[in-house]
Order: sequence, then C-alpha cells, then structure tokens
Amino acid sequence: MEVGSLPVELWRVILAYLPLPDLGRCCQVCRAWRELILSLDNTRWRQLCLGCPECRHPNWPSQPNLEPPSWREALKQHALASRTWAQNGPEHQSSACLLFFRRRKDRRVWHVGPGCEFETLRGALAVAGPYDRVVLHPGVYEEQAEIALKVPVELVGLGQLGEVALLVCMEQQCPTARLCNLVFMPPWFSTIVYKTSWGHVQLDNCNFEGAQLQVRGPGTCQARFCSFSQGSSAHLLGVVLSLLDSCDFSGSDTASVTVEGPPVSERNWACKHLAALARTFPFGGLSENKNSSPISPLSGSTVGPQSTGSCVKREHVNMEEWQRRNGVDAFCHCTVIEDGFGDGGQSEGEEEDGEKNNTNNTITMDYKISCDNHGLSHLLKPRADGSLPPASCPNPLPVTPKPLTLQQELERDPDAQMLSAATLGCILRRCLFREGKGGVHLSNYGQARLEGNVFRGLNYAVRCIQSSTIVMLRNEVCECRASGVFLRLSAQGLIAENNIHSNGEAGLDIRKGANPIILCNKIHSGLRSGIVVLGKGKGSIRSNQIYNNKEAGVYILFSGNPVVSGNYIFQGQAAGIAVNENGRGIITENVIKENQWGGIDIRRGGDPILKNNYICYGFSDGVVVGERGRGLIEGNHVYCNKGCGVWVMSSSLPQLMGNYITHNCMYGLAVFCRKDPENIEAMEGNWQGPEGLGGEVGNGERRGVEEEGREAQENLNEEGELFAWESDLDSEDERHSARRSISVPLVEGNCMSFNGTVGLYVKSSEPLNVFANLVNNNHGTGIAVLQSSQLTRLVTNCVLENGRAGVTVERDCRVELRGNGIYENSGHGVSFSGSGQIVENDVVGNRGYGIQVTGSADIKVLRNRVQPSQGCGIAVSGPVKGIIHDNLLYQGHPINKKTLLLLEPGNDNCTLRNNNILKHNNSCTSSPPWVLDNPPPRPLASSPSGLSSSQYPSRIGISMTTRISATVESGCHSGSMFCSIL
Repeated sequence: MEVGSLPVELWRVILAYLPLPDLGRCCQVCRAWRELILSLDNTRWRQLCLGCPECRHPNWPSQPNLEPPSWREALKQHALASRTWAQNGPEHQSSACLLFFRRRKDRRVWHVGPGCEFETLRGALAVAGPYDRVVLHPGVYEEQAEIALKVPVELVGLGQLGEVALLVCMEQQCPTARLCNLVFMPPWFSTIVYKTSWGHVQLDNCNFEGAQLQVRGPGTCQARFCSFSQGSSAHLLGVVLSLLDSCDFSGSDTASVTVEGPPVSERNWACKHLAALARTFPFGGLSENKNSSPISPLSGSTVGPQSTGSCVKREHVNMEEWQRRNGVDAFCHCTVIEDGFGDGGQSEGEEEDGEKNNTNNTITMDYKISCDNHGLSHLLKPRADGSLPPASCPNPLPVTPKPLTLQQELERDPDAQMLSAATLGCILRRCLFREGKGGVHLSNYGQARLEGNVFRGLNYAVRCIQSSTIVMLRNEVCECRASGVFLRLSAQGLIAENNIHSNGEAGLDIRKGANPIILCNKIHSGLRSGIVVLGKGKGSIRSNQIYNNKEAGVYILFSGNPVVSGNYIFQGQAAGIAVNENGRGIITENVIKENQWGGIDIRRGGDPILKNNYICYGFSDGVVVGERGRGLIEGNHVYCNKGCGVWVMSSSLPQLMGNYITHNCMYGLAVFCRKDPENIEAMEGNWQGPEGLGGEVGNGERRGVEEEGREAQENLNEEGELFAWESDLDSEDERHSARRSISVPLVEGNCMSFNGTVGLYVKSSEPLNVFANLVNNNHGTGIAVLQSSQLTRLVTNCVLENGRAGVTVERDCRVELRGNGIYENSGHGVSFSGSGQIVENDVVGNRGYGIQVTGSADIKVLRNRVQPSQGCGIAVSGPVKGIIHDNLLYQGHPINKKTLLLLEPGNDNCTLRNNNILKHNNSCTSSPPWVLDNPPPRPLASSPSGLSSSQYPSRIGISMTTRISATVESGCHSGSMFCSIL
C-alpha cells in the first residue's frame, strides 16, 4: 500500500480513526508513513492527548490556552512519566538476552464500588497483590482508621475527575504506589491523607481539598497535573528528590509546598529514574530562552541603547534633542540657583571687556601663552582611533555596556553554573501558585529547584531560610501582597531569568546573612523597591533589568553588603540605587538611567563602593550623597541628568575619584550645607526649590514625597513584625577600629565638563579637598565657592574654557588655591572675595581679569603666573588686607591698556613686593617667545609639593570586610531640590 496512491489529505482522514498502538505500528512501516503519521500532530495526536483521563492540557494550569510545541511529544512525556512508579524491578547485568526471558509481573484488576467485587477500599487492598490495579467506581469512600499500603498497588478512579472521592488517611509501607484520578479529602481524625517515609508514590491528575501530602526521606514523590486547594499543602521532609509538575496550588493557609531539612544520605530505587525524567523536561537545560530577549521598556526607550555587537549597546544621542524631548531649556541658561549668584548677570570687569571679546579675540590669540601641555592635557587629546575623550567631547557618551545573557554569566561563574545544573531535593516545574498565603517555604537546609512556575496573588511566593538552597529559573512572581521572594538566615542559591513584577513590597528581600546569586531577571512594576538587601544580607546581583518600581530599584540598608554589577536600572519612580542606614556594597558597571529621583542615593551611614557605573538621563541628580553619607565613588560616567551630576551634603564624607561628570543640566558637582539657618526649611522637607526651577517641585509635592519615603523606610519589616536591627550591627569599637580614618571629603581626579551651570559649586560649612580635577567647558563658572567657613582646598586642578569665570570665591569663605591651571575662561580667571591663599597658580588667557581680589578679604597671592586676555592681571579693589608677592605677570594683546597690577589707591593694608611684569616691546611686531617653563604649565603631573601623605590621600582599595558603618537612627531624609532617599 503506497502513500502516493491516495491524496495526503485523505490519508490523514483515514489515519485519524486509528488508536494509539496502531499509529505506533504505522510509524514503523517506512519513512514516508512515519512523516505522514507525524503530520497528524494538531489532529489525531491532539485528540489522543486530551482524551487521556490521566493527563490534562500539557500547559495546565498556568497557560491552558497556549498550544504545546508538539502534542505527540506531550503524550510521549506523559507515557514515560506514568510508568515511572513500576520501574523498580531488578536489573539484569549478565546479558541483554536475559531480558527476553524476564517474567512479566502478573497484574490483576480489582473493582471497588456498589455492586462490584468489593464495596470498601480497605477490603480490596487486603487481597490485592503486587502491582495490581484497584479501580474505584464513582462514589465517596470513607475509612474510620488509617490504611496501610503494604504491597505496590495502583489506585485509579473511574470516570471524570471528581466522581471518586476518598476520605482516608493512607500510609505507604511498600516500595512504590500510584494514585490516579482521585479526590482526597481529610478524614475526621487527621488532615494528612497520604504519607510515605521510604517508598515512592506517583500522583497523576488528583485533587487534594483541605488535605496534606507528607513525604519523608528517603521517600520520593512524583505529582503531575494535581490540584491542591482549600488549604491543601505538600510537606517534604528531608527528601532526596521529588518532582511536582504542572500542579495547581490555591487557597493555602500556610505555605503550599514546604521543604524542610537536608536531603538524607539514603536513596530509594526511584531517585535515578526521577533524575532522568527531570532532564527530559523542556526547562531542564541551560540553552538560551527564546523569550528572554530584552524587555520592551528597554528596547523601546527613546534614548535606550540599541545592540551593535556582543558587548556594547550604542546610543546615538543628540543633547539638544534630549533636552527638547524632556522639556529642558537649552542647557538651562539663566537658571538661578542661589540668591545673588546665577548666570543672569556679569561682574564689573566682565562687562567692561564684553564688548571687545568678539572683535579682539582672534588677534589676542596670537599673543596667548601656550598652556596646552599641562598635567591633565591627556584627558583632552584625541585617542589613537581619533575619537574624543568624554572630557572634551561636546556630545554625551555614545556607548554603554550591554547586560550579559544567562549563558555568559554562567560561563564566568562556576558556582552559578554548578547550581544551575544541580538536581536538588524538590523540583517544581510549571506549577501555578495562586490566592493563598505562601507559595514555597524552605527551611533548615532544605533544597528546591523551581522552573517555569507562576506565583500570583499570594502573601509571598518563596521564603528560603536557615541555610537552605533555592534555584529559581524562569518563573513569574507577581501581585504578591508582601515581597515576592524572601531569603533569610544564610540562605543561598541561584535566582535567574525570572519575571518578578507588580508585588506589594520588594521583588526580592534579602536579609540576615543570605547570600544568593541573582542573574538576568526582570524585576519591575513593584509598589515598593525592586531588590532590598538589609540586616547583613549579601548576594551577587548581576545583569538584571530593574525598572518602573515605585521606590528604589536596589535598596541597601542596615549593613546590607551585596555586589551589584552589570544591571540595567531604569525608569524607576524613585532612585535607581539607594544606600541608607549603614548600608554598604560594591556597585560596579551598572547602567542607571531615566529614574525620577537620584541615580544613586547615599545617606545616613551608607558606605558603598561605586565604580564604573553609567548614571545618565535621570530626571533629578545623578549621584546624591546625603547627610552622613560615605563611600568611594570612582570611575563613573555621570551625564545628561536634569539636576546635578553629583550632589553632596555637608556632614558627609565621600571620596569622588576619577569620575566623568558631564552634560548635566545643572551643576556638575554641588556641595551644599544643611546647617545654616537659611537651609532649615530644606532640613524639614519644606524647601520651595530654587527660584529658577520654582515650577518643577512645589512645597506640597516635596513634602508628600518626603512623607512617602519616610513611611517606606519605617515599613520595611516583614508582615507587620518588628525587628531589632540594633542586634545586627557591630559595636562602636569594632566599627571605628576596622575602617581607615577619613576626616575631610575628597574630590580627586574627576572631569566636570559641559554642565549647564557651574562645574563645581560649594556652599558648605565643612572642609573640602579638591585635588587634580579637570573642570572645563561648563556653561557657568568653573568653580564657585559661595560659603566655606572651614577651609576648602583647591589644589592642582585645571579650570578651562568655562562660560563664566574660572574660580569665584565669595566673601567670608576660606579657600586655598594652589598649583592650579586656570585657562581661557570667559570671565575672570579668579574672582576672590574671601580669605585664604592663591599660591603658584597659572592664570592665562581669561577674558576678564586674571586675578580679581575684592571686598575685605585677607589673602596671600604668591608666586602665580598671570596673563590676562584683555583686562588687568591682578586687580585689588576695596579694603583688602593681604600680601601680593613674587608673581609673574605677562601682558596680553598690545592694544590692552589695562594696568597689569592694579591696587586701589588708599589701600595701606595690602603689601606688594617682588612682582615681575613683562610687557611687549612696541618696536617688535611679532609676539614675544613667552612660555611657561620651570615649572611647565600647571597643574603638574605629579602631586603638589608640600603635601604630606596624610594631606593628599592615595587611592587605597577598601576591603568590604573592613568597611563598617554607623548606628541606626530615625528621621526624615532631605536632599537636593529633586532627590530624596529612594
């Protein structure tokens, strides 16, 4: 009989009438017949699969409307799984030929029910032999005492599911058993309906209503397509291996599945068969999930990176376009931040010279002393490939790192790879947990593996405590009333490629020494934070996409100490990462963008290490270091934020080293004071906001945000319980003896460029060290010190080509300028009205005065080299008290008739001595060969002379084991005009 003799369609109609055994025989005829039989997948194979009373829809219960990839494969998996319980016969190792002579088990079928051989289940079990089948006809079977299964037996309910109900308590005392198509309800004397302590039980298509299944190791269990409702649960105690596949758990009063105790060392016969069966499941391998492509909010973002290679995502961003799209004026011109200081007006010297700038600038350039080879010039020169470094590029950074895939993460992390491949105590696949108190609870060294499950509408999805181990792969955790996943008390494991969203508390809550590996998850749309790490919690949080959470994407507090690396944290309604209340952690190589509040927020004893992060396109400040904040902030790219690049409060001790702070709409770096009377309202959360930004954050909104942040921080306890966090903290002696002493905030080696107003803005009542920074091309003043009752030291910085003055120091400020290069700014080089020193600086090519000293300043101006573009070199006006010694002044263009050294008549308190003035020779038409030599142009490449090691801190790596934070306090969290704690 040839296939070609009839049309294929007609063959399919004929073959649709064949039963399963005949279809199998037809497959073995020839290749053409096999292909023809396989083509019946959506017709005959579907009918056979759904017509099997022991197997529900392959994607039940979580996705019953989704067609499986192959109905034939689903039926095959069911057939293999349904035979596991009977595969405990002896193995024949001597010869394969003996398999043909192995005696088949003699199986009898016993019927139970009205009018059958037996009317009670107990009577049928009393006569049943090994591997017999007991068929229960429709009805309710109740036993008044516990039933013991002493021989392997198969109990099958006849008819539709629900027609056979058992009110029994059964204890298995045999190697194996199978229960199919039954409804279990608890008898009057016990809630446990089935228990085994050493044998294997297989449950297919059974319902548990208000009942409990108990399996104790070395006993094993395989439950498929079962329903646990009305408070039913499964308790697995010390199990070596058990499988719960495609089960429905609902209405639980406690946890639906409890895994307790370490796996026992003894194993029963079924363990190897269950392990082999687990490997045949579609979620068992490590192959890439086709549905794990970047999520739509990231890939569809208007400024989101687009993939151009395996390691980076490229962003072609135009700054003006981004500002227009987000409602930002052209680089925030005329923004007024403080009364009496803004970008709206010019100083006296600048007004006089402003008219000549356009006409004489080209000519003046011929007479300018070259200062291109200063110690920080390498940050401005093009790279070998011709691209510009971030410090001199007028456009934002074009590339950001791309999150690694799970396969890439596993390849570089042997511990995670071992966990992903491990077969642990309890395996749950494709189950649905809904509308109950808890999902899966692990305790006391329990082990479990969760793959492809759905947790919805619970109090919590997973709780892992007491040194237990959890592996979660590709689950969905949503709409939990508390946090989605809890890890406590040294719990550990792998949580990878899960979709965790829309939970009432945090998506993941890590406390009490828990140390999980969290990879490549989507954690989003939570009503609180995405991930919370506190109470000495640890963990490695890598390559996750964390977005659209109402509070911080990652919140670290109360001595939490995780590693947060390579994540995309974006579009959050609060901060990207918040480190608060003595939190620590290593935060590296993350992309933190488009968050409503600060990209990274550190306060109240927070002491993290921030390295090589990309903090960009935020609707507030990039990095906020609030009250008592600490930390090492090094090598980060902070750009295109609507607020400041970095906002630092007084009473904090951060170390900012080697960061690129560019293209932010307000200040590059702002250091603010919270202790002045004029800032009391800011401390109370009542600050009206800056005048120039009055419409963006009003008083009512600001107060509401603060109240909400305070409420969020106070409600971090779990399920209404109060935790004594003080017991988790180290003693005062341990804290202060373990960390190195840092007494002054340090700003070293940073590039602050192309920001909307001032590059570095200081209004503080505490000391500050600013060393070796490049401050260039900002639209306002390069460095502005408006308040500094303690000493602010500006040493070996390069202040270049800013839109206003190079350095401005207001009255009543204490500032030391030493070894700086201040070049080609559009205003004065240095405008100084406070007290302090201006020593050994190069002030060249500025359009206003070189150095202007005004007011009642008490100052020393020593050994500086000054060449103005058109104004005075050094001008002293007002009752200035000071010493101006040993300065070298160069004349600018010959048409500049300004006096190079100007002292206001009648000033007897200012001493001028040994100042050298170099002017052009009128008979010479060419520019004089003046150069800055001995020393070369400042800042110098080496550290400034006269600074001891204690004055100039070195870049010492800080071990996480010795970074100890401060005590826990309560109170409100205040910050910049945009940013709060989360």
